[in-house]
Amino acid sequence: MLFVTACSSSNENKSNSSSPSGNLVIYTARDQTVVDKVKNMFNEKYPDIQVDVLTMGAQEILERVRAEKTNPQADFWWGGTQSAFMQAAEEDLLEPYKPSFDEAIKQEYKDAEGRWYGEMLLAEVIMYNSDVLSKEEAPQDWDELLDPKWKDEIIIRGVLPSGTMRTIYSAMIYRQDPNDPEKGFEWLRKLDANTKEYAQDPTNLYLKLARQEGTVSLWNLQDILIQKYSNNQPFDYVYPTSGAPILVDAVGLVKNAKNLENAKLFYEFLFDKETITQLSKDLYQIPSRTDIDPSTMPEWYQKLELKELKLDWKVMSENEMKWMEYWDENIKGQN
Repeated sequence: MLFVTACSSSNENKSNSSSPSGNLVIYTARDQTVVDKVKNMFNEKYPDIQVDVLTMGAQEILERVRAEKTNPQADFWWGGTQSAFMQAAEEDLLEPYKPSFDEAIKQEYKDAEGRWYGEMLLAEVIMYNSDVLSKEEAPQDWDELLDPKWKDEIIIRGVLPSGTMRTIYSAMIYRQDPNDPEKGFEWLRKLDANTKEYAQDPTNLYLKLARQEGTVSLWNLQDILIQKYSNNQPFDYVYPTSGAPILVDAVGLVKNAKNLENAKLFYEFLFDKETITQLSKDLYQIPSRTDIDPSTMPEWYQKLELKELKLDWKVMSENEMKWMEYWDENIKGQN
């Protein structure tokens, strides 16, 4: 991976130290394949920094950072929904920072005060077992998931701990009528009636789908492609005809982090153009940076057409918690 040594060109923080060292604690909601790849790449560039990564759901990270506010244990929050980061910013859990790539990120993909930036875009799509179903046989749009023929064929990753699932479910409520969530709850009742099981984590979800305990799920495009091409799982996806929620997968510095300078180095490294190009090729990431030359990107990216389901993320962020709590207490497993 010779490109790693070239990444320093856009890293304004390198001047902080000729040989950065010390510790860096990262809380992440990213797939383990991504974590292992990026951690190794970063340590090739900064071998003297001891990187410790704790993986958990995006909502779990928010709760943990909140609980540790008076004595932060993490330095960097890597990967989580726009809603989760907006909530964290409101609660003063994130350190303001204007990185070198600030101007390359659209306004809607970053916090106005620099407390978080969207690293990449995640399209939320319909996932299916390609050993059992063809692309044509799988559900083509969200409402088709409610067809009785999919009863006990759908397996969903546990919703509350997962930023991805909370976003999808909140988007389904918003899609029906953001001013009358009961319409969305009724939609989710019908989905629950067709849902066989709620898997406790992504690994469990992949296991059950691969074993054909179910054939359909809802998940993010990147992780489906990683499982399909990197891990040889029998998975594929349908991009919903009416559009998909495009989740901004964000990152940020933890307020009063103990290893702030190392966290800034990691921040800059993640957004470096060469890092981005490599991760798009190897890990199917859709970058948020607007100044990436398309010709340097892989073929799958150049062919991708993202049709976005229009959502008001401020409304989503304000209502997600109460919507999801209502779903958990009044809908889940009751249909």
